[in-house]
Amino acid sequence: MIIQNGLVFQENKSFRKRDLYIEKGRIVSDADELTDPSVINAEGMFVLPGLVDVHIHGASGHDFSDGSAEGLKKILSYQLKHGVTTCCPTTMSLPEERLLKIFDGIRDFRKNTTDFGTEPFSRIAGVHLEGPFLDPARKGSHKEEYLLSPDGDFFRKCFDACDGMIRLVTIAPNLKGALKLIEEIREKTVVSLGHTGADYETARAAFRAGASHVTHLFNAMAPLHHRNPGLIGAASEDQSCMAELICDGVHVHESAVRAAFRLFPGRIVLISDSIRGTGLGDGVFELVGQQVTVSGKRAVLKDGTIAGSVTNLYDCMRNAVSFGVPIEEAVSAASFNAAESIGLSHEIGSLSPGKRADILLTDRNLNLLKVIRSGYSVDGSFA
Repeated sequence: MIIQNGLVFQENKSFRKRDLYIEKGRIVSDADELTDPSVINAEGMFVLPGLVDVHIHGASGHDFSDGSAEGLKKILSYQLKHGVTTCCPTTMSLPEERLLKIFDGIRDFRKNTTDFGTEPFSRIAGVHLEGPFLDPARKGSHKEEYLLSPDGDFFRKCFDACDGMIRLVTIAPNLKGALKLIEEIREKTVVSLGHTGADYETARAAFRAGASHVTHLFNAMAPLHHRNPGLIGAASEDQSCMAELICDGVHVHESAVRAAFRLFPGRIVLISDSIRGTGLGDGVFELVGQQVTVSGKRAVLKDGTIAGSVTNLYDCMRNAVSFGVPIEEAVSAASFNAAESIGLSHEIGSLSPGKRADILLTDRNLNLLKVIRSGYSVDGSFA
């Protein structure tokens, strides 16, 4: 297959008009490698890499923490239709037995789906374990009764239950035992710092121990202060650290969004942090036994705590552009940076030869026109 005449987004964050060749679900460098002569004319369109969301809880009335395979299919179907070709389903803090059951389920689900095929779902890159190793003082919408001190045995049980699918784990570095656990697991997974009151020195120690990621920058952490820069200051100085950012227009003011891209040049990872009510409009929904009220773009608990977002990553990317972030930076933050942050940029996140043919076609205003995953359109037919 050939996608012709489009403005193709490059790894160097530029757009170049060129043809894109796809063979057996991969991008190839030469038309001579093709066996399928079908053509899509992308004249006047942007050709973008499929988006990668490393932090999603739910959508379409379902939550990953429900532990339902059918619910997970609905979540992944919603994600794909909205341009997210790869994602990391994310847990809430829950009791051990419930988490283990969820991980048993996703292991089986993953075994029964394929990376190349016609399933109309976003691909699962792995699981994001957000909690239970969180600071009670910065718990956000997590239930305090389920929080635990960092525990290597607990982590290993979860890791083994899902056959090593934990791609990312959030840890509050100010908790007792956190640095020890980071050192123990840094070779197994990406360690993210978040839901924490950690000061600057504690955060720096955690990065030295092996952390390389920040969970939803600005949210559930101390603000950046000129005499107490905290986690934000420490993370901005660590050139290997990638920082998640929720760009739904609720969690972070647009001025702070622009500032984040300056503080973390080339290292912002846009995420949705989407919850059950995403895609369903106003209403009342459930989040691990808590009532969440959605009104417009806001989703809040009874006490007013923001409880995740009700948007998707594609709209977050468009929001970033509308806030004044250059389109090239916004696209990279939702694709290549995200893939890089979880160690998968060799497979996904850009449109280079050899990578998966996960492709979005949009108009010049970033209206999404077509989604292709591994060479197949979202309706299951060959694109």
